[in-house]
Amino acid sequence: MNNRPAAAATYAGGRRILDADSHLMELPDFLTRHAPAGMRDRIPTIAEVGIATEGIRMRELRGRLGHPPEVVEDLTALGAGLTRGPKWHDALGAFNTSERSTALTLLGFERQVVFSSFCGRRIFGEPDLDLAYAATGAHNRAMAEFCDGEPRLMGVAMVPLTDPVRALAEIEAALDLGLQAIWIASDAPGGRSPGHPDHEAIWATLEERRVPFLLHVGSSPLNIDDEWMNDGHSERQSARGRAEVIGSKDLSVVFHSAQRFISVLVLDGVLEQFPNLRGGVIELGAGWVPDTLRRLDHAVDIWARSEPHLGEMDRRPSEQAREQLRFTPYAFENVGRLIEESAAELYLFSTDYPHAEGGRDPLGRFGRTLEGMDETTLDRFHARNFLDLYPNVT
Repeated sequence: MNNRPAAAATYAGGRRILDADSHLMELPDFLTRHAPAGMRDRIPTIAEVGIATEGIRMRELRGRLGHPPEVVEDLTALGAGLTRGPKWHDALGAFNTSERSTALTLLGFERQVVFSSFCGRRIFGEPDLDLAYAATGAHNRAMAEFCDGEPRLMGVAMVPLTDPVRALAEIEAALDLGLQAIWIASDAPGGRSPGHPDHEAIWATLEERRVPFLLHVGSSPLNIDDEWMNDGHSERQSARGRAEVIGSKDLSVVFHSAQRFISVLVLDGVLEQFPNLRGGVIELGAGWVPDTLRRLDHAVDIWARSEPHLGEMDRRPSEQAREQLRFTPYAFENVGRLIEESAAELYLFSTDYPHAEGGRDPLGRFGRTLEGMDETTLDRFHARNFLDLYPNVT
């Protein structure tokens, strides 16, 4: 029996929506519960989280399987107003799959991509590769467990590319678990450019398996270097470490590592070599995208003679991006203007649920900037571009 509310009663309001960015809120044993026995005391811990009060809340919820029934009832009663309800660990479905199923029904979303919240830098930034890859496997098994049994949830695996052989093995294992995207860090793995031949088997595997690679703010450097915070005004407050996670200065540069990674990936010829490879840049905004694509086109035009491999490209970088890359704007960005400056194919709807950064009405905020756009463009933003990024989804 189908107990879902009618489409008009959902937050989606009857529109087909596929959410490109959401999160589960880990509890302290998220990694250790799925780690090999000999590694449980050694893998990076997520028990000490310094964001707002979430570290405290995480520890308070240690061992819980979900929220108490009366809390679930109150949260469910929010109905289509769920995005305006509690955030982080206190949100419906923050760490319990059954609750998340209810949340998805209230939201009315056809699919929702799920990232972890606190594992990014602890895995990608771990210098001991034995620990890093042990934590990788533990993360991916835990993510698969969270998404198991709910076909609307699309779990994202986390895989450092530092050791290409280990990375490929973890990618294969993650896909065998049913995870549907591979989160990589926006750095030069192992001191290599993305287009290094050592990575060819990785790109080829993702292309063959029709699974995208993703860059996400959770694995990017979040904060501007400390010297830039030394403004001589110790009385000034920063939003860092509170609900906003980053401060105003951080926001101005948080996309830089992803911009560099994507730019080098294109100029190395990876998208040309693997034309069916797909990639997404998630929760890093998109205001920088139109200018980046213009710069990449200029780079090829200007340096094609002195760097002959650039002249061998069959497609301009901007064309490669339209066909193979997707980006999630922040809710405060003007998506209509971004589309006018570049292409409607590039951008994806996302909520960041249940994180506070997604806002209380992302659909409304995006919608106001898309007023006047035709239905084809609206469908691209809310669904069609998502399906281009995830060709295995029907």
